Amino acid sequence: MKVLYKNTVGKSPRVYLIDEIRGFAIICMVIYHALYELNYEFGVEIPVFFDGWFGVIRDFFAGTFVFISGIMCRYSHDNVRRGAECFFLGMLITFTVPFFSTNEISFGVLHMLGVSMMLYGLFGRLIEKIPPTVGLVLSALLAAFTWNAARGYVGFGAFKLTFPKTTRNVGVLFPLGIISKNYSSADYFPMMPWFFVFLAGGFCGFWFKNQSVPKAFYKPHCKPLGAVGRVTVWIYMLHMPIIFALFTLIFR
Repeated sequence: MKVLYKNTVGKSPRVYLIDEIRGFAIICMVIYHALYELNYEFGVEIPVFFDGWFGVIRDFFAGTFVFISGIMCRYSHDNVRRGAECFFLGMLITFTVPFFSTNEISFGVLHMLGVSMMLYGLFGRLIEKIPPTVGLVLSALLAAFTWNAARGYVGFGAFKLTFPKTTRNVGVLFPLGIISKNYSSADYFPMMPWFFVFLAGGFCGFWFKNQSVPKAFYKPHCKPLGAVGRVTVWIYMLHMPIIFALFTLIFR
């Protein structure tokens, strides 16, 4: 039988460009959260928050961060443990945010990444049997199909499937993206569509791990960004209380 996908390379080298892109993405996320706090917590009007293009940019950098996390699953030997740790940090944010903010975070990016990593760890062998190109295309289609789940429907263009009101009002389906009109979370990354963005990264990870992408990915270009990209979890955990404390000193 012909083997279509086999890693014939030894130990995979570090993908420095991914560290740098991840570092840039987390810096953009910190800036976004700082503007969010100014606008909604400290009364400093930020008109750009209400421009449609700003939401597109926000989703692009968030998607980049999630996509890269999926790529990294190809390199991990224990995604279940990584996912459990990530989810625990997400729950830590859920319980601590109310102490320094009026916002609530019930299913943010760390919750979603934690669950995604655990699912990948449990079903990774089955996932990796799917040819990467096929998996990437399917993941992209599913992400597009479920992109508006939090708005109450899934589908493309004129083909839409609306969630029944009874389903939306259940209240416990918010991790999936099925929410009521009264649901609120300052940082919300439901499994639909973000798990499919994560999976797309997982399929792309095949080419990164097997060194099938341009050599430029494996060379450092900006060491400071690379350093930031290697500690993104801690930056995410610490930046909100630091921002809140700093703005409190300035404005209150």
